[in-house]
Amino acid sequence: MGNTLAKHLAGSASDMVMADDVLGLQTLVKSLPDNNVLGVLVISEKGMTLASSGLLPAAELVESQQKKLLLRQVNAFEWREQAQGNTLISFISPIEYNELVAGHVVLTFSRSAMLESLGESRMMIIMITAITTLFAIGIAFVMSRHLSRPIQQLVIASQEIERGNYTYRLVEQRNDEIGDLEQAFNQMAEGLLRKTQVENAFSRYVSSNVARKIMEKPDQIELGGRHVQASVIFADMVGFTSIAEKMPPQAVIELLNEYFSYIATISGLYKGHIDKFIGDCAMIVFGVPDEDSDHSFHALACAVMIRKLIIRLNEIRIRHGLLPVYFKIGVNSGIVVAGNLGSQERMDYTVIGDTVNLASRLSDAAGSNQIVVLDELYQISDIKNRVIAQPYHTINVRGKQKPVITWLVDDVCGEHQQLMKTRIDIILEGKFSS
Repeated sequence: MGNTLAKHLAGSASDMVMADDVLGLQTLVKSLPDNNVLGVLVISEKGMTLASSGLLPAAELVESQQKKLLLRQVNAFEWREQAQGNTLISFISPIEYNELVAGHVVLTFSRSAMLESLGESRMMIIMITAITTLFAIGIAFVMSRHLSRPIQQLVIASQEIERGNYTYRLVEQRNDEIGDLEQAFNQMAEGLLRKTQVENAFSRYVSSNVARKIMEKPDQIELGGRHVQASVIFADMVGFTSIAEKMPPQAVIELLNEYFSYIATISGLYKGHIDKFIGDCAMIVFGVPDEDSDHSFHALACAVMIRKLIIRLNEIRIRHGLLPVYFKIGVNSGIVVAGNLGSQERMDYTVIGDTVNLASRLSDAAGSNQIVVLDELYQISDIKNRVIAQPYHTINVRGKQKPVITWLVDDVCGEHQQLMKTRIDIILEGKFSS
């Protein structure tokens, strides 16, 4: 209820926040029922109070919850009222406008009232369970002990399977129909265990959304592809060979894994996924297999955030006496062929085509910590209004008859910068908090 009410209020307040309609926000806040909601707070993205009513949590507490929301970690928190010492629970929800966070709403409820309601529900469940149990006992007395005991064991086993305990097995050996049923159950549990193990291992080698698409319809897996609009990033580590020569092999692997983990995290924030790791290079795809109408901007924003994070990491590495690490990045958008390539025995879901090849060539043409894009991509009005760039070189690309005009992407515009900075702060706090 708290989650739903907070999200509904955030949706109702979106236009008012963007229009700076403080009176309308205050009217909206006052309209909430007093018997359930103890406090309402509407704040801007910069933490300024736009409208409020009732009991409110401390500003520092709300600010910390805002940061956690950016990585989708929490949406509720408890705190204690100073006046009477009551424990309260608040639900926080972002106010979004065109995928931008314009502020947050915070609804406060009495934790004791919620616990009382929960207790009533628990008593109702206990009563229903007790009645059901008595009814089951009555049936069990009618049935023979020889039949009821294995059925109860099957019920327990099915509950264990429902909880995800696929290693649970029925050990009793019987030579009747119940025995056949127990044997079939054990075979089913073994199959579920193997399926889970395969899914877990599979998701480590392909992105989670690709794995989900494949596991949903495994009988429809076949070679072939389709033409789709997508964006591709190639992020290549600069001077990897010289870095590897100066470090032990285990340290080299740990370095690559660390940076690739950061890149995978950032890709997920912008609806992208890692298509593959090619040595010291990461290939990131946007718009497939899940459609994304704004894949071009998401790819550019992802590239900018990767570069900013690497700059911050290099500052930390230099302070610790370590060598800085740089990446060169190429971004391109256009028609690609997405599908399963290979053979019936071994196939790979990926994207290919001139768009992909050109993204790789742009990465080769970039310098340390540079992001290179084509003029055709940057000149799109919806991109040019949200991305800061400067002219780069006119370069000859292998496979192209004419030279291509390129741009260096420096940053994103407006509120995207602050959102990006906050996300990087949260990521680095999780890594270097110790």
